[in-house]
Amino acid sequence: MSKEYVGQAIGVFELDNLTACFVAADVAAKTADIKIQGIERNRLKWGACVKIRGGISSVTAAMEAALKAAEPIAKVVSHTIIASPSEDTEAAIAMTIKK
Repeated sequence: MSKEYVGQAIGVFELDNLTACFVAADVAAKTADIKIQGIERNRLKWGACVKIRGGISSVTAAMEAALKAAEPIAKVVSHTIIASPSEDTEAAIAMTIKK
C-alpha cells in the first residue's frame, strides 16, 4: 500500500468508454483537491475504471462532477466512494494499479 494515500477516501468509477474516462478524470482533477490514483482499461471491453483519492468531501465533489461530465458521452457502469478503506482493501486496490 502506498503511504501517500493512507487515511484518504477513494472514489472509483467505471465507464464504458476509455476516452470518456480521461475526460471525466480531467474534470475531477479540476473540480477538487484530489489525485488520480489510476486509470485501468478493461481488457475485455472498451471501458475503463478510474480511481481518485483525497479527502471525503473532495472525492465526493470530484466524483459528482466527473460523472456529470461523462453522462453525455458514455454509460456509467458503476461508481462508489469508500470513506476510509481498510488495510486489506488498500492492498487489493494496490494490486490493480499499473498491472
